[in-house]
Amino acid sequence: MGVADKIAEEIEDLHAEETSPGMAAVALALARGIDSSDVPGVQAKAAHELRSIMTDLRRLAPVESKGDAVDDIAEQREKRRAAARERASGE
Repeated sequence: MGVADKIAEEIEDLHAEETSPGMAAVALALARGIDSSDVPGVQAKAAHELRSIMTDLRRLAPVESKGDAVDDIAEQREKRRAAARERASGE
């Protein structure tokens, strides 16, 4: 798996093509350039620019809420309440 494949996966995870399509396209072009070049200087320059663009894309990515301790507690409480309601209705 080359650099371009890995960058494409990260861009997809970041939803960067939706939020920053131009920067995402440049990042993919730079990654493909790294994969296709055998010249270390060209690879280094492209990697430097790619790093900068990916930093910006990560910063611009929408924040995904995956839950926290409060959400976990609320979920557990709801499960206990549902179980109690089920027991009460079954008795």
